[in-house]
Amino acid sequence: MTTPLSFGDRLLAAGRTHGRLCVGIDPHKKLLEQWGLEYTVAGLQTFTNTCVEAFAGHVALVKPQVAFYEAFGAQGYQVLEEAITALRAAGTLVVADAKRGDIGSTMAGYATAWLDPESPLACDAVTLSPYLGFDSLRPALELADATGTGVFVLAATSNPEARHLQDHRDATGATISQQIVDAAAKWNAPAANNGRIGNVGVVVGATLATAPTLAALNGPVLLPGVGAQGATSADVARLTTGVDELGFANISRQILGQGPNVSALRQACIQASQEFA
Repeated sequence: MTTPLSFGDRLLAAGRTHGRLCVGIDPHKKLLEQWGLEYTVAGLQTFTNTCVEAFAGHVALVKPQVAFYEAFGAQGYQVLEEAITALRAAGTLVVADAKRGDIGSTMAGYATAWLDPESPLACDAVTLSPYLGFDSLRPALELADATGTGVFVLAATSNPEARHLQDHRDATGATISQQIVDAAAKWNAPAANNGRIGNVGVVVGATLATAPTLAALNGPVLLPGVGAQGATSADVARLTTGVDELGFANISRQILGQGPNVSALRQACIQASQEFA
């Protein structure tokens, strides 16, 4: 059986082609209204279709925020399914920002929903929360390896509430964030031994003063917080020193604020990508 090309390798190639940028699709109520759209399924559809037209084929990675679609129930999920399909058909990688995390058969269900090629919601990657224990994510990690898809595990997030938990140190002095990164690195080690980038990435807030040590990760790093939240390309470079080609800046509000004009959105996306070439 042929081993599928890893998500890490596919993302690395996409970054070399388009720049190391992940663009968010975040159709929250305020932004729809800013675009002159009603906060309805029809408005959601128009917003999403506009983003797909602007971004497909022009960016390495697109990250739809699942919560904003889930708010509209089955109709919202239908819009999301169609967007995922269109983006991937254009050769654009998609990470579902779902932040799933559970145990046993429930975690396996989430993995199937977002990573199984036969699922209507199938993406190239999904965000996961490891705070029921990193090993609770095993069903998703195993499915990712089997299908060449990926996961981004929350490691060092930028929200202030996270610091009390994620900066807590064990008896060896390692923070919880570092323990998550180290667990991801251990999972990616077989890929490294085969000369590949692993499928397990981590999320590290670009607004943080310091990041966990990423040198051994051998997986992609997603860095939200660039743009409207204050982080810059210099922050991304600083936090990913030595693994810079695997660091992907996530920009949402700064780019989406250029809508609803497709050309303006695309140009904002291309200009931002150039900062991470």
